[in-house]
Amino acid sequence: MPGPRGTVIVVGAGIAGLSTAWALERRGFQVSVFEQGPIPNPRATSYDDHRITRHAYGAHEGYAYLMPEAFAVYDRMFKETGTDHFDRSKVIYFLREEVGWYEPTVRSLTRMGSGFRDIPLTEVGERFPMVQTEGLTRAVETDEGGMLFPIRILTDLVIHLGNRGVRFHADSRVEEVDPEAGRVVANGREYRADHVVIAAGAWVNTLTPLLADTVVASRQAVMYLAPPPELARAWAAAPVLIDMGVDSGTYTLPPRRGTRLKIGDHVFTRAGDADGDRLATDDDVARLESAARLGYRDFDRYQVLERKICFYTVTRDDSERFAVRPWGRRAWVVSACSGHGFKLGPLVGDSVAAAIAGERAAEETIAKLAGLLDLAAPVPAPAA
Repeated sequence: MPGPRGTVIVVGAGIAGLSTAWALERRGFQVSVFEQGPIPNPRATSYDDHRITRHAYGAHEGYAYLMPEAFAVYDRMFKETGTDHFDRSKVIYFLREEVGWYEPTVRSLTRMGSGFRDIPLTEVGERFPMVQTEGLTRAVETDEGGMLFPIRILTDLVIHLGNRGVRFHADSRVEEVDPEAGRVVANGREYRADHVVIAAGAWVNTLTPLLADTVVASRQAVMYLAPPPELARAWAAAPVLIDMGVDSGTYTLPPRRGTRLKIGDHVFTRAGDADGDRLATDDDVARLESAARLGYRDFDRYQVLERKICFYTVTRDDSERFAVRPWGRRAWVVSACSGHGFKLGPLVGDSVAAAIAGERAAEETIAKLAGLLDLAAPVPAPAA
């Protein structure tokens, strides 16, 4: 039987799709989720051991001002699913060149009342013995952040949603979407609903032309490592570390709650086929390995446990804005761009569900999720 608010088909079972399904079901919609592989899908962008979340966003101040609400939505989700998969910690930023990060970060953190402070460079070597201190110009400690554990979050969401009556269609590759009729064709079979939400990650452009000029799939490499034994204890106690150098730029998540040490970079390839393999080649990791050697002492002594490829949807320009838009009379398209999707996924899903439910105008939703907030306006309070 349809839910009291109507029916919705969600295409994609990553964090954006499952969060949208969660937010819609809470509002009384009957929801069906279609995924081209298993649920959760190991090939999905969202599927990973751990991901960073934080309040400091540099020049992307609009996203910084979304983070208190994003944290609050995650808290609400964890309360409903029964387990908190967020390891709260400080996030440390190491600056080596001027990259336009410090001034807007100080401005946004100050406005939000989020704590931060400089770390004297003379203390960095003792506090973080793994870090290459040569060339550092500044070290900044921020209070709000930590690590999310995606595989566990996705799995809990699937169990919770299934228990709430959400219908899952695994191994169902969507071939066609009609945004005017609310019609979806998957594995040659037709389905209809009052609304359709496309949250297909790096496959979004195969289902709709709406974002073709805005976003593109990007093949990205990460590495999982075992540190030298003498640094194992330091890494186990370390917070999230982000190197802001032009050549050395990396983000590093320490081993926590049974995960491995992980390192990646934020340089987008804007190339590759999301249907391709997930095995990183020497060429895939060449830039990452070079950056890691500049950021960490004796990096060649770290053992590589896995080199992995994931695919993000990223903007064709450098704006890194989310692209969330209505399509036709009955559809929405969600592209949580440029590596920021997981930390903001539940907020994106809740915002799209609010628009579908008539709680918020489409234009307001689009502007909010693109980080286009009025910087002169008061910082939004977290949602209740």
